[in-house]
Amino acid sequence: MCGIAGYIGPDCLPPARLQACLRLMRRRGPDHQACRHWRTRHGQHVYLLHSRLRIIDLDDRANQPMRLGRKWLIYNGELYNYLELRPLLAARGYRFTTHSDTEVFLAALDSWGWQEGLEHCEGMWAFALYDEDSETLTLGRDRFGEKPLYLLRHGGGLYFGSEVKFLQALCGHRLRPNLTHLYRYLVNGYKALYKTPQTFFHGVEALPSATLLHRTADGQETPQRYWQPAYRPDEALSYADAVAGVRERLLRTVELRLRADVPLAFCMSGGVDSNALISIAKRVFGYDVHGFTIVNTDARYDEQALVAHVVGELGLRHTAVPLQTADFLPRLRTLVRQHDAPVYTLAYYTHWLLMEQVAAAGYRIAVSGTGADELFSGYYDHHLAYLYEVHDEPALYAAARRAWEEQVRPWVRNPYLRNPDLFLEDPGFRDHLYFQAEAFAGYLVRPWHEPFQEQRFTSCLLRNRMLNELFYEAVPVILHEDDLNAMYFSLENRSPYLDRSLFDFCFCIPTRYLIRQGRAKAVLRDAVRGIVPQPVLDNPRKVGFNAPIHALLDVRDPAVRAALLDDSPIFEHVRRDRIAALLDKPYLPNSESKFLFSFLASKLFLEEVAA
Repeated sequence: MCGIAGYIGPDCLPPARLQACLRLMRRRGPDHQACRHWRTRHGQHVYLLHSRLRIIDLDDRANQPMRLGRKWLIYNGELYNYLELRPLLAARGYRFTTHSDTEVFLAALDSWGWQEGLEHCEGMWAFALYDEDSETLTLGRDRFGEKPLYLLRHGGGLYFGSEVKFLQALCGHRLRPNLTHLYRYLVNGYKALYKTPQTFFHGVEALPSATLLHRTADGQETPQRYWQPAYRPDEALSYADAVAGVRERLLRTVELRLRADVPLAFCMSGGVDSNALISIAKRVFGYDVHGFTIVNTDARYDEQALVAHVVGELGLRHTAVPLQTADFLPRLRTLVRQHDAPVYTLAYYTHWLLMEQVAAAGYRIAVSGTGADELFSGYYDHHLAYLYEVHDEPALYAAARRAWEEQVRPWVRNPYLRNPDLFLEDPGFRDHLYFQAEAFAGYLVRPWHEPFQEQRFTSCLLRNRMLNELFYEAVPVILHEDDLNAMYFSLENRSPYLDRSLFDFCFCIPTRYLIRQGRAKAVLRDAVRGIVPQPVLDNPRKVGFNAPIHALLDVRDPAVRAALLDDSPIFEHVRRDRIAALLDKPYLPNSESKFLFSFLASKLFLEEVAA
């Protein structure tokens, strides 16, 4: 795990800009930093900057930029199956000089080419590879977009980097905030943020996942998509075979992601997602697991009893991290500065507190359960989409509906999702995803509206929703926040569910298997039965990683209230009187609590940009 940045274009960058960028990159890679510069035959300049966090092969020999012949690589991520690829490449004539995954990744791309080479690779990556012979720079991101890579085209050149602040340092001018994206966040919420290439700054975009961008010395750019996700159900697959297939692949993905030359910890909740990974690591592979959990006193999010049961049954080391109100506003400002954006949800402030404790305990890697809901089902609207999908099978539908009434409905707060016929009445209904958007638009000084949109991957309603969540709505948000939170403390974050083999298998499982007896993730639960403690598997409640804003922000404190309402660029866009009225409410429902946090994060963002 590292930080990367660079440039290709007509400008010779001043050393002061390069040094400023490297200083900013130090959190992503405190162990080694380097910069390399070329001048091409066309008179163009190419820069590769790298900041290393040592995870695999801790020796200096694995530092970057790394060279193979006339090719140079800077790389942020991990190639998990490098031990399997190494002998294949050795048989093709490669002689390795390190024990790093980086060298194997570079050799794979050199030996097999882009398409076949990446097909062999399992891992997460954002990279830049410069070929001195063709004078071509190629940028790439992994299939799920686990590792970030931002782009800025300016003055005829292309800047790139793991964080937006690196682009600003290299280009030498202040970036302008993108107010349309800010309104999108305030009104429609975080699920709208990755439906467009836009970011919170004009001119800055993210390279899409599973995409390469080739740029030649004469400025020609060619994008290349190397993987396309799809739902291809195998209707001949039995439920037992689905369970066995998931179990086999899940054990393998955990085994691969335990590979490291530094200590590794787990983010832990009371849910099946994190506990499947933890239980496999402990019971199958004998890993000495240390779990870290946010302790939440709000009954809506409290999972302490389940966590305590798992810790006791598995004999885990465990650290509970309590929520604290002390220094919330200045610390949130620090995090906004780190993210180069509003922090998307309050949950990711609390996640940052968790990462702080993981790092303080001496770990360099944090493992999380990101992606399980999108692979196996897990959200409350998935239950209603499931009812839609099986409604033409009377016996299955009747049983599923009874189970929903008994097991799910008691926990659902969103009023739209309390109607089991929601999608039967309107398969295109999506107002629950931009919940109360019209009301939140009323807080803006100027009218703003953007309708919901989604990609069409398949005609299956539930699977199309899950794929949109995986690639546009939920997982990109989590990955963005996970990466920046972890990197603030020089930690690598790993997400075992985001595995190509596991994904391909999950999206061939017939939809009718996904939910059973009112429990989402039926296949996952049965795949880890006998490994994960039983109370976790039998718990139907979906809690989620969240916190109410009043747990951290005491709006009754006059100093806090004054800080929220004091002069700020945000009030050129948001009505101060509406925020004051919101602060006066004795109780905020979940949606308004989230909006108040979004306002606060946006306020701090605009203040930081203007500073």
